[in-house]
Amino acid sequence: MKAYRYTLFLFLYILLPGSFADAQPGAFNPQLLECGRHGEVEVVCGTVAPEDFERTPDGRFLIVAKMGRGEERGLDLFELATQTFVEIPLSAEKRPDWGEAACTESIGGRIQPHGLSLSKRASGEWQLYVVNHSVRESMEMYELLPDGAKWKLAWRGCVPAREPYNDVAALPDGSFVATRPQAIQKEGQSPFGGAPSGNVAVWTAGDGERVLPGSEYGYPNGVLVSGDGRFAYISGWATRDLHQYDLTAKKEVAKCEFNFMPDNLTWTQDGKILAAGIKGVNGNCPPESDHPCIQGFKVAEVDPKTLERRILYDNDGMALINGVSVATEAGNAIYVGSFQGDRLVKLPRGGN
Repeated sequence: MKAYRYTLFLFLYILLPGSFADAQPGAFNPQLLECGRHGEVEVVCGTVAPEDFERTPDGRFLIVAKMGRGEERGLDLFELATQTFVEIPLSAEKRPDWGEAACTESIGGRIQPHGLSLSKRASGEWQLYVVNHSVRESMEMYELLPDGAKWKLAWRGCVPAREPYNDVAALPDGSFVATRPQAIQKEGQSPFGGAPSGNVAVWTAGDGERVLPGSEYGYPNGVLVSGDGRFAYISGWATRDLHQYDLTAKKEVAKCEFNFMPDNLTWTQDGKILAAGIKGVNGNCPPESDHPCIQGFKVAEVDPKTLERRILYDNDGMALINGVSVATEAGNAIYVGSFQGDRLVKLPRGGN
């Protein structure tokens, strides 16, 4: 499947020495630090490739997209109070107003999740949209429901993807905006060279999937939509930037740049954008090493109105986690996840 090809390609580019000709220095090659506390930072193990997070409405859990392989992939709940993972229960009942009418069957626990988006529908349900790469390329749609003191998911529908999605922003009317990082990539073209390789699509029940004009970016990755539905914010992973796109005017209206590769985007509790990602890999990684180069990472906060940004955290040589893809605020901490490995990292909200 195309999704497996581009995921494998992504992993190879990041882990092989010298993959990024224009990457910044800072890759290093020690073993990752052990699980547990390291000063104000805590490494929490017991997961597999926690690529994206969403906070549950009660603020007590993170929904974790495990982008692993085989039985190791799927959706977990991470309880913040106990710092433990548990598989989230799944059931299925198709609803006619969720997704496309032709999508009538759930894939059950065979999901391979990528990006997540949790929001409330205009009709009151909590909807969790999940980018999926297993069985079918699709946007799987779930209703998040209370399950005693925890939460469970009920599958309600899906939208088959014309091109593999990466991340999604679900909207109150049931529609969504999704990134398609390799939708326009030419044969033999590297998606990491900075040239446009993908675009951004919007799906609605009435019109189906349509590409947003002028949304051709260098590996478009994370996406958020403002609360009023006016603007989409899209991270250019290969080009190290963030694009503000006016969904009404159908054009980009602003852009800012980073000195790292922003992956998924999340909202803070006071309406700022968190962007996290790797700094890149240089050519100083010994090819005979038993351990791949560990990419440094950063977490930045962005004002969605002005696109002013500030760095909240820089790992600065501390070997905490590899392949950083997301940062999410929960309580007085920031949780950092990855598209590979066995861990997430808890950072103090004040940064460093």
